[in-house]
Amino acid sequence: MELRGVSIIFENEDFIAVNKSAGMLTIPDRHDETQLSLYKILSQQYGKIFIVHRLDRDTSGLVLFAKNEVTHKYLSQLFEKRNIEKIYLGIVKGSLPDKTGTINEPIAEHPVHKGVMAIHKKGKPSLTEYKVLEDYGIYSAVQFNIQSGRTHQIRVHMKYAGHPIACDAVYGDGKPILLSSFKKKYKLSKGEEEERPILNRLALHSYRLNFKDANNNLHTLEAPVPKDIKALLQQLKKNRSPAVLK
Repeated sequence: MELRGVSIIFENEDFIAVNKSAGMLTIPDRHDETQLSLYKILSQQYGKIFIVHRLDRDTSGLVLFAKNEVTHKYLSQLFEKRNIEKIYLGIVKGSLPDKTGTINEPIAEHPVHKGVMAIHKKGKPSLTEYKVLEDYGIYSAVQFNIQSGRTHQIRVHMKYAGHPIACDAVYGDGKPILLSSFKKKYKLSKGEEEERPILNRLALHSYRLNFKDANNNLHTLEAPVPKDIKALLQQLKKNRSPAVLK
């Protein structure tokens, strides 16, 4: 179901699962409440709606909203007690030496830069499990399972690991990905004066949520991989260096 450009993945009488596009706010910005957000769109359609969790503006994928206070409390507790599995798909820079692993480093707000997070010994405990799905040499497709829900957690942990999320302007170099950067003998299409990026936004997607509702029904919700990330993965696979072919 499409609702003013917002894709509804699942809906029942208690909650709504939405596939958020990259660049859209989950909730209004405190400094500019006129900006369009998922919360505003859903509130106009459903009336009172409750925020369960949120995604970074530049991250795409699954977001849950509750339709009533009882469900809001229940789902919020699932997140707080880590009784909900949160799977993300990301594209990171480089080739990770360990194809599976865990990053267990505390995260706190940066002491100088407001809104930026950092690894800090006095921060909150933060645990990210990762699994390399495909190694393309210049980039890797990685699945993340976050056992805590800190702000920018995956992005901070991957910066710490030395393999930031592609196109991350805060924790990486922020550079868009050009096909010419890894495709040999690349040529501009006829009529093009300059190359358009194949990806020009944070390469991170909230892919799957697994949890049981208050009636003990299991929900496995998935948001399809966005077209831009899918296109990049296809090109990386097609142009993978022989050195990293399995």
